[in-house]
Amino acid sequence: MILSLTLILLCQLIGEVVARGTGWPVPGPVIGMAILLMILVLRDRRMDLAPVELRDGTMERTGHGLLAHLSLLFVPAGVGVVERLDVVAQHGLGLAIALIASTFLTLLVTVSVFGAASRRLGRGDEQEDA
Repeated sequence: MILSLTLILLCQLIGEVVARGTGWPVPGPVIGMAILLMILVLRDRRMDLAPVELRDGTMERTGHGLLAHLSLLFVPAGVGVVERLDVVAQHGLGLAIALIASTFLTLLVTVSVFGAASRRLGRGDEQEDA
């Protein structure tokens, strides 16, 4: 478990270094996740080269353990909001409008992309015939 957790955190650190060093507009954890994905794909292709901790399911159990307690990671963000209630009070209406508008736009883009993908894959015709 220590090796798996170390690998996950090391990938995140490398992602942060790459994101800040190159100035890419991609969050470091996303780059780290891509690096971890590449490591896992290589592990699955060349199982004989991977350490035992990466072959026996420890990495998967570590990931499931982190996901099971993911809600704890929102506590610092909630505390930060409570600490800055003055900002929320001052810009509350603007924040609410931005939140509602961005949610609505996200839903529109999601529906548009799904519709375009359905038409491109020919899934829309099958549903109309049924």
